[in-house]
Amino acid sequence: MIREHLMKNEPAEQNGFRLRGMGDISRVEALSDGVFAFAITLLVVSLEVPRTFDQLLSMMRGFLAFAITFAMLFHVWHTQYKFFRRYGLNDNFTIWMTALLLFVVLFYVYPLKFVWTLIANVVLGFGRTVEVGGQLVPVVRTAQVPTLLAVYGAGFAAVFLIFTLLYWHAYRKRGALELSALEAHDTWSHMQANALMALVGLVSVALALAGGAVSTLLAGLSYWLIGPVQYLHGRHRSKSRQKLEAQVSASELSHAEAGL
Repeated sequence: MIREHLMKNEPAEQNGFRLRGMGDISRVEALSDGVFAFAITLLVVSLEVPRTFDQLLSMMRGFLAFAITFAMLFHVWHTQYKFFRRYGLNDNFTIWMTALLLFVVLFYVYPLKFVWTLIANVVLGFGRTVEVGGQLVPVVRTAQVPTLLAVYGAGFAAVFLIFTLLYWHAYRKRGALELSALEAHDTWSHMQANALMALVGLVSVALALAGGAVSTLLAGLSYWLIGPVQYLHGRHRSKSRQKLEAQVSASELSHAEAGL
């Protein structure tokens, strides 16, 4: 299991954060691995081995979309993995939030695959039509695009809203977890970062539902906000962390001098 392999090679402390979930893998984590594996199976272009070279070429058309969607699902899995390693929480709230995350992932996998297959086909020049009943029909009609973007954005926002709630829960239990000032700061930073991701998804949904060609275009382009928004947030939180580190160091030095 990849989770076990990663745990064996991870240090017990990373960047001043003590990993509290380095023990045995919980049942909810094992269930998560199985669900993510099943979700990735659903992304596979075809479970049948191609019999001709033409069939192989047709199947390979879906490689780019598969690679992108696989990477996105792996990112979600890795985000969940890091949360469990950092806090080792297995209480009722964490279990129910994990169950909700798995539900969303399974529901989200087909819209995810559909959107990126459509984008990949357009970019690679494969067209936007498919044969149904001997006739070529558009993969998605223009009037359906806003709904498609709204569904995609809702799933995107839901995934990161769940991570926001998980990190909020960890921050709320910072006393029981015995988080240091720096660990609590990092927990709040992770919560904010996931909240910003969810906000981008909600902005896209709002623009898609607003209607109109311009709003629909902006709904699709809104995901380009992720890079600059996360960069600015990371820069701001990094500066505040450096100030906190200086304060903690000064406090520790003061206590050491007082003990002499």
